[in-house]
Amino acid sequence: QVQLVESGGGLVQAGGSLRLSCAASGSIFSISTMGWYRQAPGKQREWVASITSGGITNYADSVKGRFTISRDNSKNTVYLQMNSLKPEEKAVYYCNTHPYGRWDRPSGSWGQGTQVTVSS
Repeated sequence: QVQLVESGGGLVQAGGSLRLSCAASGSIFSISTMGWYRQAPGKQREWVASITSGGITNYADSVKGRFTISRDNSKNTVYLQMNSLKPEEKAVYYCNTHPYGRWDRPSGSWGQGTQVTVSS
């Protein structure tokens, strides 16, 4: 099973940028669709973006044009570049695998996540 470790979170002002990383263990990473998710205080976890093994990307409407997901299979790592951050995007950000096209079915074990705080 893939194990996931997120990093790169922090405190940023509104309008600022952060780049998150998710390091994955396991030989199946290169063939796995990977997704980023986030959970704001008091809210359910929500899907943010995904990237297939072949590099096809999908984004939640709320982040289109501002966030970019990418991956480096040689490093077993997936990234999330976040630009023009908004205060309401304060959340713990997680990565996970999911079946192709089914970001509503994250299938791996959740890591500890990385905290993103956006000040206004």
